Amino acid sequence: MSTILIIDDERAIRSSLRDILEYEDYTILDVDNGRDGLDILKKEKINLVLCDIKMNNMDGMEVLSEAHQTSPDIPFIMISGHGTIETAVEAAKKGAFDFLEKPLDLNRLLITVRNALDKSSLVTETKVLKRKVSSSKTKDILGESGAIKRIKETIDRVAPTEARVLITGANGSGKELVARWLHEKSNRSQAPLIEVNCAAIPSELIESELFGHEKGSFTSAIKQRIGKFEQASGGTLFLDEIGDMSLSAQAKVLRALQEHKITRVGGDKEIDVNVRVVAATNKDLLKEIEDGNFRMDLYHRLSVILIHVPALIDRVDDIPLLSTNFCEEICMEYGIPVKEITSAAMKELSHLPWTGNIRELRNMIERLIILSDKSITDKDVVAFANPSREPVGGVAYEKGTVNYGLDMDSFDSFQDYKDHAEKEFIKYKLEKNNWNVSKTADDLDIQRSHLYSKIEKFGLKRD
Repeated sequence: MSTILIIDDERAIRSSLRDILEYEDYTILDVDNGRDGLDILKKEKINLVLCDIKMNNMDGMEVLSEAHQTSPDIPFIMISGHGTIETAVEAAKKGAFDFLEKPLDLNRLLITVRNALDKSSLVTETKVLKRKVSSSKTKDILGESGAIKRIKETIDRVAPTEARVLITGANGSGKELVARWLHEKSNRSQAPLIEVNCAAIPSELIESELFGHEKGSFTSAIKQRIGKFEQASGGTLFLDEIGDMSLSAQAKVLRALQEHKITRVGGDKEIDVNVRVVAATNKDLLKEIEDGNFRMDLYHRLSVILIHVPALIDRVDDIPLLSTNFCEEICMEYGIPVKEITSAAMKELSHLPWTGNIRELRNMIERLIILSDKSITDKDVVAFANPSREPVGGVAYEKGTVNYGLDMDSFDSFQDYKDHAEKEFIKYKLEKNNWNVSKTADDLDIQRSHLYSKIEKFGLKRD
């Protein structure tokens, strides 16, 4: 349920509003001054604010102005016993959702609260949809290393041609992104880019997936199916992990590349196709040819242009740029302020092995954003980036020891791991501060009530 913050220096007004709104199943927080209200807005997830205008020290208009600088999407309903048209207009200009006069009319209050929360939900949904549309666009190839610059130059030269391209590189290195840019910068960019993961399709179904089938051609063929070659006609067909394709399917792909014709499974009619094929693999195809797993003639058909995407470990100079970009992107997706990655943290990230390449880096940055505090430090990287490894030299503190050598199989979900990490972090802080809850809450930058609820949730007890 939505959480509503009431800011009013009159205890009777706060109590009345709390009773009314709690009866409607809203969660209520209340304070008697603007400064405390702003502090709560920074620490808690608030959906709506009811704020009095006339208050001591800091009036409601100041609270509204300051709050909208840091939390512009939280709706404010301003209330006052000395309301005028000029006051209402000023509140609206500063971004208030509505203005209510005291004494408050119950029905109008509830309708206004409901409308404000509905608007807030719509704003949030719109932002999520915009992020989804934005994320569907082809992302830039990031990096300033020599290898990445050469890849970008090759794409610019090759994309406008009809030449087939074979992209090689380890899993997670960014082969799919290179294929997308080859399509985006080609003369076929207005036509579809159809992707096929050859490794994910069983060998007995790959031919049907690529070339389609006629109704009744096999037991489960209850209707005609159009294959990927036909779907990509006029555009680009991206064959990912082509090294895992069966030899029989390779022979048919070779024919399609030579003759620009295909035949559906179970059919005898030849169908003209006009596609540009871009393929990718994480295997050494020349070795696969030696082992008899890949056709040499298909290899030469596909490798008119060869592009090798280097592993992340071979371009560590790009890690700061990639990490910063991922951090901004993920924080935007989560709707939270962008966290700073310290220079020490960047150095620590550069020393990791990165067996999963770019994909692993992005996942690690997301993990660090979730589990770290206001900024990502080198200690966060050591603690959370690879929690399954044994701590180097032990990570012991003056009071208590946090064990980062975890059995990762003991966690059923990411939430379980996150709860464990949060529990250990709070336990360490409490022990460091000799269980002084007020000081620990200040260190963690949360309210004491919030810390007490965490202590109860995790069953933490002083030894």
